[in-house]
Amino acid sequence: MNAIISASDLAHALTGPTPPVLLDVRWQLTAAKASGEPPFDGRAAYEAGHLPGAVYVDLDRELASAPGAGGRHPLPDLARFGAAMRRAGVSSRTPVVVYDGGQGWAAARAWWLLRWTGHPDVRVLDGGLPAWEGPLETAVPAPAEGDFAPEPGAAGLLDADAAAELARSGVLLDARAGERYRGEVEPIDPVAGHIPGAVSAPTTENVGADGRFLPADELRERFKNLGVSQSSPVGVYCGSGVSAAHQVLALAVAGIPAHLYVGSWSEWSADPARPVAVGPDPQ
Repeated sequence: MNAIISASDLAHALTGPTPPVLLDVRWQLTAAKASGEPPFDGRAAYEAGHLPGAVYVDLDRELASAPGAGGRHPLPDLARFGAAMRRAGVSSRTPVVVYDGGQGWAAARAWWLLRWTGHPDVRVLDGGLPAWEGPLETAVPAPAEGDFAPEPGAAGLLDADAAAELARSGVLLDARAGERYRGEVEPIDPVAGHIPGAVSAPTTENVGADGRFLPADELRERFKNLGVSQSSPVGVYCGSGVSAAHQVLALAVAGIPAHLYVGSWSEWSADPARPVAVGPDPQ
């Protein structure tokens, strides 16, 4: 099953016998500005207009736990996550399509969590809300309660030690911007640099100017040039396990399974005992 869906295919699916549940996960990594302008409000954006029937899901509260030793976006409490999915109408036998405001990171986080916890049919709207050409609505739906019960998989998840090992024995991709990987700047976390052995692979290079994923063959070539092969284990991290989920999604589009280090750099850099590399080279 493809991990993404085009806007035209989604419009067709919504008129079919088993329309997908729609999840709106609009989110941005922002802070209040000096001018007094408030940070981005995903719920307000949702209420101003969303795909018909879509239910809003809060990334910070429902797709992650509170920031702490496990990073800025640790795994959510599974009971809370499951309740949020059922409230949105998610059932184990119903397809799900997730979208956000176009960046794709938040939608990918929801996609990864649902896949990791056992949902068999989840896709991300390629290009997000800007790709949708149909009508929007402001009414907040009240879907029938779903039956989805999250059951975490045995694979697909890395902790800090496993990420360090994968950087030595396989391929560990750093999905952050290149200047953060090189340690030239660090606007969020306490230490600049990258996990020793990790390869710089900014997730922004997985999409075109329109925000949609590059064709699968182009993605396969990109990852091949980064050292990824079908025989080597692959993992991804970023700042807090959100943009890295988008990289895992890009790898899935290319037909390459990958693991996610959810704690990512926000967890790694908080531990002074963990080594840090700087510069353009992995080591």
